[in-house]
Amino acid sequence: MTKLGLGVIGCGNMGASLANGARDLDCAEVVCVSDVDSEKGQALSEKIDCDYEVDYHNMLAREDVQAVMIATPPFLHIDPTIAAAQAGVHVFCEKPMSPTLAGCDAMIAACEQGGVKLGIGLVCRFHPVHRKVRDLARGGDLGTPLCLMVHRLGGGWGGVWSASWRKSRDKSGGTLMEVNAHEIDFMRFVMGDAESVSAAGGQFVQMETDFPDVALVSIRFKNGGVGVLHSSQASAIGGYGGRLDCAEGSVVFPTFWGGEGGLRYKRYDGGETAVAASELSQDESPVSQEIRAFCEVVLNGEDPPVSGADGRAAVEIALAAYQSIETGEAIALPFEE
Repeated sequence: MTKLGLGVIGCGNMGASLANGARDLDCAEVVCVSDVDSEKGQALSEKIDCDYEVDYHNMLAREDVQAVMIATPPFLHIDPTIAAAQAGVHVFCEKPMSPTLAGCDAMIAACEQGGVKLGIGLVCRFHPVHRKVRDLARGGDLGTPLCLMVHRLGGGWGGVWSASWRKSRDKSGGTLMEVNAHEIDFMRFVMGDAESVSAAGGQFVQMETDFPDVALVSIRFKNGGVGVLHSSQASAIGGYGGRLDCAEGSVVFPTFWGGEGGLRYKRYDGGETAVAASELSQDESPVSQEIRAFCEVVLNGEDPPVSGADGRAAVEIALAAYQSIETGEAIALPFEE
């Protein structure tokens, strides 16, 4: 099989995750990594057994780099994306795509003008329980999806996530982008495009940041259904799950992953079926799956499964939610910055 030569820009936690996710793929090979932090960059290059460049422009000039995976902080996604597109190099960019719609639009325009693919790292589409919920919602047996509720609750920005840029909304996009881009995209994946957003929230515990640490985000979708996201970085007891109610049945997923991960579903006129996350898991990790999916569409000349438009939509909903929290008003989409 033809292998796509990959570069990695940004060698922190996410860059290392992407590089490791690509290591065993038969359709790709990481040939070079780049980071202005030479300690991080050289450490990852030694682990992956590939080259290191301090300046990503040198990487983009290499003939053996056909695509790059961008894992810099979100506010630094725009420039390497544009540079890659101008060099004719395809782009896989980690979420959130950009903290602003203007940034998203600049990235999309550059890739269109450069004739290169743009994929966004919204990996929950490849996690087994998320995917099963979506399959049940779209399969028809449970009827039209009506109401989706998702909660993702955590206790702050400690440990490996303590980088200072994460505490600035201008740099990270705040919790609704840096964390909940995944949940917002999952809700669109299940329910379809959004029509309007209402939200309430505040800053209660994480006072070192400049954005809400609790948000209740209500989304009305174009299919007539509704959804609620409970986002928190102020929870001593965390959690990650939800439920979906459809016209003819329901799906409950108390925990997406871990030993207790899984779901239950039932039609009004039928019995309940339980499925453990372990029954749905595949040999290849979700990160490897998303990279494989991107590489294969590049090699086959197809469209990425998670596009720039998908990445932009997640940012748009988050921005609308922030404005709704600030104004107390429902925000109709499309949103204007």
